[in-house]
This record gives sequence, C-alpha cells and structure tokens, in this order.
Amino acid sequence: MSFDATEFHAEAVSTPSHETVEPMRELLVETLESAGESPTTDEAGTILASRGSGEHIVLNTHIDTVPPHVPYERDGDIVRGRGACDAKGPLAALLDTFLHADIDGQLTLAITTDEETAQTGGAHLGETLDADGYIVGEPTDLDVCIAARGQFEGEVVIRGESGHASDPHNGDNAIRAAAPILQALESFDETNGPGAHELLGPPTLTPSVIEGGDAINQIPAECTIRFDRRTVPPETVEGFFTDLRAHLQGWLPEVYDLEVGLVRPELPAPEAFATDIDAQLVTALSEASGNQTRPFGAATEASYFAADAPVVVFGPGVLADQQGPVAHADREYVHRSDIERAADIVREAVETLL
Repeated sequence: MSFDATEFHAEAVSTPSHETVEPMRELLVETLESAGESPTTDEAGTILASRGSGEHIVLNTHIDTVPPHVPYERDGDIVRGRGACDAKGPLAALLDTFLHADIDGQLTLAITTDEETAQTGGAHLGETLDADGYIVGEPTDLDVCIAARGQFEGEVVIRGESGHASDPHNGDNAIRAAAPILQALESFDETNGPGAHELLGPPTLTPSVIEGGDAINQIPAECTIRFDRRTVPPETVEGFFTDLRAHLQGWLPEVYDLEVGLVRPELPAPEAFATDIDAQLVTALSEASGNQTRPFGAATEASYFAADAPVVVFGPGVLADQQGPVAHADREYVHRSDIERAADIVREAVETLL
C-alpha cells in the first residue's frame, strides 16, 4: 500500500473521535493492515504495532479529541478541524515514519485512546513497555520538547461539626477553617516545594473550586477546596501529597480534621519530566529538525515513559499562536507541509537511532 500522510490526515480529521474513538480506531487499524502490519489492542485499549528487533524506539500519540467536533476544512496548505493538530497531525507523521523508516532495530507504534480524559492507556504503556527511547506526538511547531510540567488535581476536605446557625459556637464551622488552609496553600512552596526547575521554572499550586454547607441556617460540618498543582521535577505524586498533608496540619485548628488527596485517585496523574539534552534521542531529533530545544507547554502522556528511557515531545502544529489558543479551540488548524516535514524529521531521526 502507498501511504500518504496528508491524505490519511484528511480522513482522520473528518472522522469524529470526541465521543467515541471506534471509527477512528477502525481507520487506523485498517490503514495498518492494508500496509501489511498486524496491529493488536492491549487491555487499556491502546493500538499497538511493532516491527523489527533490537534497540527499541516507541512512537506514541492519541486518537481521542476534545469536544465538540469541528468539521474538516482545507484552505490550500492549511487544514482546519478538530484534532487537526491535537493530535491527528502528529499521528499522521508518526504513522508515516512507522511504515516507511528503514531500520535495523525495533520500532513500535503505540496509539492511546483516552489521553484527553483518563490517560489510563499511557499509564498502562508506562508499566508494560520497555524501550530505549520514546517520541510522543503533540503540536510543538516542530520544536524538540524535552520537558513538561506534571498536573495533579487535588482536594482538601475539612471536617468540623454541624450545628444551628443561631448559635455559631454550637458547632465547628468548616468554612471558617478554610481561611487558614487557603493561606497554607499559598505558603506551601516557600518551605516545602521542589523549587524552580532550570527548564520549567517554579511549580504552581492554585485553589480553583470551593464547596461547603447545605443550608443558610446550619453550621457547615464540611468544606472542600479543590486545587490544580503544576509540578516540576523531582516532585512525585506521593511525595507532594505527603508533604502537603503535613504542611496543612500545621495550619489547621485542633477542633478540625482534614483529608488531602487526588480528586480521582483511581486514575493516573502525570508527573513532570525532563530529558537530558545530551541524550541521543534529543540529538537525533534536534539535528534532523534544526529547530530549538525547549519545554512543552502542557501535560502529556510522555511523563509515563520518562522513568524507562529518554522521552521527547514533537510534532506539527501549535498549542497557541499570536491570535490565541489553537489546540482544543474551534479554530484548530495545522499546515499540511508541516505534517510532511514532521514525518521527514522523525523518520530521519529514527533511522539514525536504529
């Protein structure tokens, strides 16, 4: 089969994958099978195909998109539509490399289906794959991205004692205890945080949702503060919540109790990562692209692979331009020429490494 990355991209963007990925999965599997490959699906729903043996490089991205679907449009070199750059443009480039690269080693295509939501596919790959390098497809404007912040969605649950609001002393008002806890969240990084990272800068800890109380005439026994944590190396999920819990306890009046943890503890949380700029994977992509090496501006599934081997985030398209957001926006677009250039760059790098 003769595979053309831009033709595949047009069909992919025309295939909605914001509510279900099944039509997009079928397109990818049929494309691989038409090329003589034998794709499989793992228990987390990830589509896998592999060829060769020896030193091992993994090409990873995702086929799910955020809602709503934005129809495919083409205006010369520009393609608009949902997923145009996040991440069906990178997918087309990586698929082109997988099918066409001349290698003396092992090349694996690993395409997840829930990157925009639960990220269970990426986390499962991190536990099951063993490779010498990972290239994760995301819109980087063909820059070589070697680091990204992690993202934890956490909550603090403060518990007091309910009572009638006519006598404020007849109970322990959990909302009142939110004030010192909010102050404690502001001061956490001064004494407990990992400090600024040379590439990613300082971490952030942002309270974003607060809930408490059931009735105006009742002292609330519970108050919940939810927060967004953007972390930098070497902070881990476990280490962060252990340190934060101890810090908040020092600010909490004795009559209250609190719990601290992930909002959705059953789901993986992407940690920050940073790849050595001198890693062979970074050098190969940098030399092939000629573009800058920098951090990536969003959390990605790349974090799940960083403990195993060097990881680089790379692909056509941008997260945002001078007019504003691009990825996840109604104006999402990518240049067809950048998809072709991305495929050439990744193929050259892979052939250098393998």
